[in-house]
Amino acid sequence: MKKRSKLSDTALIKMYQSGTKEVLTFLVERWHVRFCKLAYWYCKDKDIAKDIAQESWVVIFNKLNDLKQPDKFKSWAISIVNRKSIDWIRKTTREQKKLDQLYYEASKEKVNEEASFTQVSIHIKLKEEIEKLPKHQQIVLQLFYVESYSLKQIANVLEISIGTTKSRLFHARERLKRTLKNTNSSL
Repeated sequence: MKKRSKLSDTALIKMYQSGTKEVLTFLVERWHVRFCKLAYWYCKDKDIAKDIAQESWVVIFNKLNDLKQPDKFKSWAISIVNRKSIDWIRKTTREQKKLDQLYYEASKEKVNEEASFTQVSIHIKLKEEIEKLPKHQQIVLQLFYVESYSLKQIANVLEISIGTTKSRLFHARERLKRTLKNTNSSL
């Protein structure tokens, strides 16, 4: 068998194709390190390069009987390692894109949840503060903001002057502004 290790790739492949399966050992000894180095050039990780080389050997072993031109083994086998390496890069890139997208969506969701939480907190605080206002200011706020009445319409409904309506609306707004400032600084 020592003499077989000095045989050319072409001779070893022809022997394999004619039934001498143990010659694969010589091919592996001759080419495995080169395949690992080639795969490493693509992926820059020794363990992954070894895995790519191993996967390439599986393909080579499965198709070696079908190789019509044994003298082209080198280029044929190297093309398999190249394709496996490129497949690994594509797969890794796709996975990274998916991870990036998930991270982006999660961070966006977190920002939305925080914003939503903040809005709910402000809404609750405002509602509490509106309930603390005197009834005449609550009524003016309700008519102006919820019912969309004009100042003149509010004055007519409540049978008060427009000046009093403006005053009540102004004082209610000022109190709520102070509440919002205090709420925002505590969030």
